[in-house]
Amino acid sequence: MNHVFYISAATSRRRILGLDICEFSQAEALSFASEMASLPIGQTVISFLNANNANLMMRDEGYKDVLSRQIVFPDGVGVDIASRALHGEYFPANLNGTDFVPALLTFMEQKKRVGLIGAAPGVAERAAKNFARHTPWHEFIAVSDGYFDTEKDSAEIMKRVAELKLDILLVAMGSPKQEKWVDQYVRPQHARLVLSVGALFDFTAGTVERAPEWVRRARLEWCHRLVLEPTRLWRRYILGNPVFLMHVLVAALKNRLFTGYGGGPAHGVS
Repeated sequence: MNHVFYISAATSRRRILGLDICEFSQAEALSFASEMASLPIGQTVISFLNANNANLMMRDEGYKDVLSRQIVFPDGVGVDIASRALHGEYFPANLNGTDFVPALLTFMEQKKRVGLIGAAPGVAERAAKNFARHTPWHEFIAVSDGYFDTEKDSAEIMKRVAELKLDILLVAMGSPKQEKWVDQYVRPQHARLVLSVGALFDFTAGTVERAPEWVRRARLEWCHRLVLEPTRLWRRYILGNPVFLMHVLVAALKNRLFTGYGGGPAHGVS
């Protein structure tokens, strides 16, 4: 077991709204996740914090507790703004799951068995086929869609997962359900590395159109998604973004009050 990676994940963090977020570069994050997927024992759970699920955790203490038990990567411009306001600098990399997971699969040269749970019926199967086209040296298994009764069916699904001897498990149920479900049901015998990946299966399967490359580079994919699905997403972005910025402002004022400096220490009171 490589303790250097665990120590790095534990110490290279910034506190955003009361939650520690890893401050890895892209290369460090890929190396860390690849190493964790290759360990013979144990389990690492990775989730991604963006402005939307930051808002969710601010009104759901149980959700924040779940995230505190996982390795959390920064996702999106909102969390970067929070880092700048609270710590005086942006995160080294935007590690959103939609881009990070395909990059990780490419980065890992040794064959891995990867299980997929989540999304609408049929989507995980299509995503698995497209993942296999992208990285054919890995094996992808669509275990289940996300439309099952969690209380009645989770034990049976996880029994099958254990039998599959997976290296990596990808869970796409949307926040906070996916992170809470992983925390409650997924154990070390199910996979070495577990990632909560949101809409990744929909993007990979082609069910939801991704933004053009220049929009993604500008970190404005949320605008593209809002245009595509205004009825479903307007509350998340039009109402949610100002709420998130208000949470950041309050945290920055607390930092100034306790430290006398708006940037605050990397492990301050925010």
